[in-house]
Amino acid sequence: MSIKPIGERVLIKPFKQEEKTKGGIYIPDSAKEEKKEAEVIAVGSFKDGKELPLKKGDKIIYGGYSSDEITINDEKHLIIDFKDVLAKIE
Repeated sequence: MSIKPIGERVLIKPFKQEEKTKGGIYIPDSAKEEKKEAEVIAVGSFKDGKELPLKKGDKIIYGGYSSDEITINDEKHLIIDFKDVLAKIE
């Protein structure tokens, strides 16, 4: 299955969070601090048809509170607005 975001949106796969500390202590869900880092899976385009300055495989930091969660091959993915991408990790 191939998914292409429409408009100024980006399909991302958030990085998995650690289940336990380096010392072996398990972290409950209520204490986990959500890291907002992800890998870009697919990108849409600007309204004028120009490509967004991201490509598949880029690592990003994202913010914002509006995202749509979808499941692809039993893995959590998010579709976010391009404006919520804060930085590209190089």
